[in-house]
Amino acid sequence: MTDPLASPTVRDNVLHLLRSFGMTTIFGNPGSTELPMFRNFPADFRYVLGLQEAAVVGMADGWAQATRGAACINLHSAAGVGNAMGNIFTAFKNQTPLLITAGQQARSILPFDPFLYSMQASELAKPYVKWSCEPARAQDVPLAMARAYYIAMTPPCGPVLVSVPADDWDQPCEPGGWVERDGGWDALIALAERHQARVWTAPMSPRNAFPESHPLFGGFLPAMCERIVANLAGHDFILVLGAPAFTYHVEGRGPHVPEGAELALAVDDPQQAAWAPLGTAAVGSLHLALQGLLARPARPERPAPPRRAAPPEAGPGSPMSTAFALQTLQAVMGDDAIVVEEAPGARGLLQQHLRFERSGSFYTMASGGLGHGMPAAVGMALGRPGRRVIALVGDGSAMYSPQAVWTAQHLGLPVTFVILNNRRYAALQDFASVFGFAPDEKPAGTELPGLDFVALARGMGCAGVRVSDARELADTLRQALRGDGPLLVELMGD
Repeated sequence: MTDPLASPTVRDNVLHLLRSFGMTTIFGNPGSTELPMFRNFPADFRYVLGLQEAAVVGMADGWAQATRGAACINLHSAAGVGNAMGNIFTAFKNQTPLLITAGQQARSILPFDPFLYSMQASELAKPYVKWSCEPARAQDVPLAMARAYYIAMTPPCGPVLVSVPADDWDQPCEPGGWVERDGGWDALIALAERHQARVWTAPMSPRNAFPESHPLFGGFLPAMCERIVANLAGHDFILVLGAPAFTYHVEGRGPHVPEGAELALAVDDPQQAAWAPLGTAAVGSLHLALQGLLARPARPERPAPPRRAAPPEAGPGSPMSTAFALQTLQAVMGDDAIVVEEAPGARGLLQQHLRFERSGSFYTMASGGLGHGMPAAVGMALGRPGRRVIALVGDGSAMYSPQAVWTAQHLGLPVTFVILNNRRYAALQDFASVFGFAPDEKPAGTELPGLDFVALARGMGCAGVRVSDARELADTLRQALRGDGPLLVELMGD
C-alpha cells in the first residue's frame, strides 16, 4: 500500500496530469520496462489491451478521432516502437493526436547497452512524430508529458513520443504547474451553397468532409496530376480548405491546376502550405477561416453546377462483385453507422456506391500504409459508445492487424468486420498497368489463395460467417449489424 505521507513520485504526478487532461484510457501491449508505470494501477483508469503494437496504435488512432482528443499509448522500448511504426506513420498522416510513452531500460545500466535497451530512443520514431524526448532527469518526466500533450493537440495535430526509463517512475517528484476536427462541417456547407460552388474531396483524405448526396458534391479527386486538372477544368477559382489537394501517387506531367485558374489555400499545416506547388496560402484555424469567408458578401446569383452522376446499379452475379457488395451495404447499414475503411483495391467503387451524409461517419488512412483499419474500428467503437462501427477491409489489409478482433470480442464491442475476400492484392494488380505491365500480367506476390477469415475470427473467440451467394448478402448484413457484440462477415467475391 502506498504511504500517504511519502513524497509524490513521478508516477503519481503523471497519473494526476493524465487525469487533468481527461486521458484515463491507456492503450497498450505490456512489456517489462513499462511495468513500473502500472503498479497500483488506479481504479479510475482503463487499460485497453492490444495483442500487437501496430494494433494498439490503430485502436488509439480510432479512439482519438472519435473523441476529438489525444489518446494515450504505452509501448515497449525499441522492439515495441518498431512494431508500431507503420501505424505511427499513418497517425502522422491522419494528423491524429497521440501521446505515446515508450519504455526504456533503467538509467543505472544504460551505459552497458543492456537487453531491451532503446539506443537513441528519442530518434527512433522520427520523422513521423511531431516531437520526441527522453528526459534528462526522472523529475522532468511530468513536464515532458505535459509538453508532449500540448504539441500533439496543436494543429496540425499528430503523434508525440516520450521515452521513460524503468526506474524513473518511483523517483520522488514535486507537483508542477501544468500549463471536420476543427468544427467546420456546417460552415463549409453554408459557404458552398452561398456561392453555388462545387465541392471535391482531396486525394487520400482520411475522413468524410461534405455530405456526399448534396447537389454540390463533385466527388473525389484522384491522386494523379493530370486527372485532378481534368476534374477541375472549367473552374476559374479554386479554394483549398485544410486538405492535401496535391497528393500524387504517380509521376505526372503538365500544370497542377487548369490553365487560367487562380488557387488559394487555407490550411492549418505550415508544411502543407510550403509544399503547395502554386497559389496563395493562409495558415491558421480552418473554422475561423470559414467564418471569415461567410462574413463576406455573396457574389451575384449564379447557376448551380451539374449534379454528380449516380453510379450504375450492380447485379447479383456469381462470383459476387465488389460493386454489388458495397451497394448492398449502403442499402442496409443505416444513417447512424460509422465506417472505417481499409480496402485500397475497392476505393474507387466505394466512393461510387457508399454515400456518407453526416460528419464523422467515415474514416480511412491517409498514409497508404496497411494495418490501420481493423484496430481503428475498435478504437472508434470505444470512443463512440452506442454506435455500430463497420470495419470494411480488404483481405490483404486484414492480415496486418487481425489481433484487433480479439480486443473487440474481449470488450464486447459493436464492431462488424466486413472482409472483402477476392484472394488477391487487387490494388496492386489493378495498378500494374501504370508501370508497364501487360493487361493480363499479374505482378509476382499478389495472389492470396487459401485465407480463411471465419476460422481466424473463431480462433480469437469471435463469431464469423462467410457469404458466397449474392442473394444471401442483404439478410446476412442486416443480422450482422443488429447484434450488440462483434461479428466478422467474410464476403467471397471477385
